[in-house]
Amino acid sequence: MLTIGFIGAGTVGTALAVRLAQQQGYQIIAVSSRSLTSAEKLAEKISGCQVYKEAQEVADIAQLVFITTPDDAISKVAAEVRWHNGHNVVHCSGAHSVDILEPAKRWGANTGCFHPLQTFASAEQAIDNLPGSTFAAEAEGPLLNILKEMTIALGGDWVILKAGDKVLYHAAAVFACNYMVTLVKLATDLWQTFGVSQAQAIKALIPLLRGTLSNIDNVGLPNCLTGPIARGDLGTIRKHLEALEKEAPSLLSSYKELGLQTIPIALAKGRISSERARELQTLLK
Repeated sequence: MLTIGFIGAGTVGTALAVRLAQQQGYQIIAVSSRSLTSAEKLAEKISGCQVYKEAQEVADIAQLVFITTPDDAISKVAAEVRWHNGHNVVHCSGAHSVDILEPAKRWGANTGCFHPLQTFASAEQAIDNLPGSTFAAEAEGPLLNILKEMTIALGGDWVILKAGDKVLYHAAAVFACNYMVTLVKLATDLWQTFGVSQAQAIKALIPLLRGTLSNIDNVGLPNCLTGPIARGDLGTIRKHLEALEKEAPSLLSSYKELGLQTIPIALAKGRISSERARELQTLLK
């Protein structure tokens, strides 16, 4: 039985602790947090989990410690705690590499990163979303095997990253997750120009978004691409540009840039010729 402690009791820490506690082979025994209330809420969800005021107390009793604090506190925790040789210390940041745990490594600890590629708007939603996620892992030797086994227990997949890969990995997640929210916001802004509320627009767009994700999942890139660029429909795109320039000029540059990025996908799908692709590029520049 691997004993695990958490330093930090936010959404990621709570979700990971609760889900690991449900699996055989893991015992969540300790949690500390800057917010005592957050630590108590986490502990209430897990039988046998105790709340501690100090991070050091968690480190003293757990075989593996997850540092699930905000990113700007990870290095501080790693430096202030007295680790011991053979300790397993793991952070869950998407942006930072395992190098941020160098102070723990100097104590002789095994260090790693275990980042769930998932979106967490709240603790309860995070608990629901975590199973089946992909986890980005950085570690070596036995600790890497532990993280792989955790991924399997959580029903997910893993990708092994090197330190130099981490920033671009995280930027890719921003494109896929955060900027999807931005695109939906831009779409709802356009709906409001013809009198539809944001709430109504979101309700209307959700089935379209789900269908798009389903196509990506089932058909894959580039064949999932639909719409006027996929068809090489210059006339429709020209109408879009004219309407945006008149009614929503602030969105015109975004539409053009996304269109230019879409042309290579359409070419790869094979529905448009190289000549039509050049015509699309000219129109969108």
